[in-house]
Amino acid sequence: QVQLVESGGGLVQPGGSLRLSCAASGIILSINAMGWYRQAPGKERELVARITNGGITNYAASVKGRFTISRDNAKNTVYLQMNSLKPEDTAVYYCNARSTMDYWGKGTLVTVSS
Repeated sequence: QVQLVESGGGLVQPGGSLRLSCAASGIILSINAMGWYRQAPGKERELVARITNGGITNYAASVKGRFTISRDNAKNTVYLQMNSLKPEDTAVYYCNARSTMDYWGKGTLVTVSS
């Protein structure tokens, strides 16, 4: 089992920045990739960014160049640095860990509004 706890969401004005954190605990060695997904009201959950154990990253086209995913293996934590935020980035952001199955955090709300 893997447990994931997100933090760092909140209200930010357009053009602002936020950093999300996701701390993993449990059977960490089973994880081969971690990522962030988001779900806006009335929309399906979508991949935002993912990073593998080897450090390979991939991003949704809508966030490329604005968001950066990184990980601190010593702390079993993955981060999502979000810059130049737009109102359309408003969503609940979920941390994901992938091993033989997907594990999910409870989510953290990001609201981009003036």
